[in-house]
Amino acid sequence: MTSTSPPQPPDRPRLTEAQKKENHIRSEQKRREAIREGFDKLASLVPGMEGQGRSEAVVLEATIKFLQDQILERRNLIERARERGIDTEEWELPGHVEPAVERQLGRRDSES
Repeated sequence: MTSTSPPQPPDRPRLTEAQKKENHIRSEQKRREAIREGFDKLASLVPGMEGQGRSEAVVLEATIKFLQDQILERRNLIERARERGIDTEEWELPGHVEPAVERQLGRRDSES
């Protein structure tokens, strides 16, 4: 019984330094475009960001504030529901989420 190895593909020519550089530039442009598209999508979801310049720092700051506001609003709604005798147990966040929420809200309070 003889073992035969699969045929080896022909060696591809190595890229020149210029080709490597061009590949790197294209990859970096693609990465930057994906980041820009992500920030544009985020800005379109956050109220008040329409017509703003697309500064990534501004988009991130507005997103954090928006999410913090949403968390507080959710808590207020749950509290009001409890006061009316509505069972809110299924509305609770998973246990591992709550500490992160508290940290974020703590940061917000200390920045105010």
